[in-house]
Amino acid sequence: METVEVVLAMLVAVIASGYVARVLPVALPLPLIQIVLGAVISGVFGHGVALDPDIFFLLFLPPLLFVDGWRIPKIGLFRDRATILELALGLVLFTVVGAGYLLHWMIPAMPLAVAFALAAIVAPTDPVAVSSITARVPMPPRLQHIIEGESLLNDASGLVCFRFAVAAAVTGHFSPARAGLSFLWIALAGIAAGVAITFAITRAHGILQRRFGEEDGVPVLINLLTPFGAYLVAERLNASGILAAVAAGVTMSYLELSGGATPGTRIRRNVVWDALQFTLNGTMFVLLGEQLPDIARGALHPDGGQPFDPWWLAGRALAFSLGLVLLRFVWVWISLQLTLLNRRRLGRQAFAPKLRVMLATSVSGVRGALTMAGVMTLPLALPDGAPFPARQLAIFLAASVIVVSLLLAGAALPALLRGLRMPDEPDANCGEDGARHAATLAAIAALEQARKAPGRIDGDPDPALRDQALGHVLRLYRHRLDATDVAGGNGDAQAQQRTERAYRLLALNAERDTVLRLARRMDISDETARKLLRQIDLLEARYQQD
Repeated sequence: METVEVVLAMLVAVIASGYVARVLPVALPLPLIQIVLGAVISGVFGHGVALDPDIFFLLFLPPLLFVDGWRIPKIGLFRDRATILELALGLVLFTVVGAGYLLHWMIPAMPLAVAFALAAIVAPTDPVAVSSITARVPMPPRLQHIIEGESLLNDASGLVCFRFAVAAAVTGHFSPARAGLSFLWIALAGIAAGVAITFAITRAHGILQRRFGEEDGVPVLINLLTPFGAYLVAERLNASGILAAVAAGVTMSYLELSGGATPGTRIRRNVVWDALQFTLNGTMFVLLGEQLPDIARGALHPDGGQPFDPWWLAGRALAFSLGLVLLRFVWVWISLQLTLLNRRRLGRQAFAPKLRVMLATSVSGVRGALTMAGVMTLPLALPDGAPFPARQLAIFLAASVIVVSLLLAGAALPALLRGLRMPDEPDANCGEDGARHAATLAAIAALEQARKAPGRIDGDPDPALRDQALGHVLRLYRHRLDATDVAGGNGDAQAQQRTERAYRLLALNAERDTVLRLARRMDISDETARKLLRQIDLLEARYQQD
């Protein structure tokens, strides 16, 4: 029963964190507030929820990575693929080597293999933590796409390096050739599993839906279970379940374009995923905060070892965290110089980034709960029964890196990003206004064809009412066409759109107030009131997004 109470307290902490973030006079990253609340819960109850890495990976990561892969802009992901791969692969290896030797130099008692293992698990940035930071900081879109793309793809390279570093620490042997082949299998098989499972589930669901029909909630539930299926299949193949979940999300975004889902399903699915993403994001960091008191006690008083001085620990933790930022900055500078050199060699236009761009990219490397769960998988003992060397110290340093990276990003990014300019996103073939214009023209053409056709569609009464209804709908679409016809850059048309939107929102507010008043007086049923309010809310959301 007490465990249930702790879990409920965690969910309340997630809710409270949003209000705390708005009350505090200083803007702090939401994940950091959730970590603090988790530590408070651990202190109140005397213990937190035990973090089982396998269960954590299964319950939290697949849905969160799936929805991130689903919603990340694909044009930006593929356009900047070279930069993203440089960060997701090259930076991880560079960090493992550089941070590993740095750790071993600062703490000679930590074996080099263990130092490499710790460096490997803190090398990948956490996509959940990155999303939490970028959601509250106005980051240039192109930089945000690069940071998010890196965080989605660098987990596999970091976890492979971590796995082989731990194996080297346990057995004393390491094979670069075997590590390279293992990385290829883990990455490629994981991506293939995510694509195949998502495609198979979507196709099977479509067949069953057309043949038997289904309840309204079934498509949403199938969508929620898809990332877990991709993750479990990839893990069974000894591949990356993390990359499988990301690949499943990217695949789903393309399959969604087929138009197989109904509008109602899309609305319900988005609402469910928004709520689930917020809940899991917050719970992850609250859970991380609950581990911190035990981690600090374990580091200060290791079992069977000499107690560490708190100031010595804090100094090493801060130096290691800042060293990771410095290594990231060095790699970003080197990779950008090589990219500029290559573009000049090919005769292409090169954008020389400012120092602030490189600094912002460096401090955006936020670590999160993925690092914490990974470092918890360090073995308790070596094959001969001896304790795994420096295990508690490694866990403490990993937790410190998470906290320091969140603090640094929250403090530095607003100043670095203020007024920051980057190369504009290349224009798509058809912008938002162009797409609306084309859709409106297609709708008018379909209505004109229906007016000329002798047949009737469902709901047609008699010819007179049919012509009246068609004329009314055509007038609405022609009015929309006048409002969206900005192909020549007509500023008056854009001003008309803004003014019309303001009046539509005013009218919708009046409609909502009337429906609520009728419901309070019981002139209409609750069911009718909810239906009308939902329609009004959807229309208002549509106009507010314009």
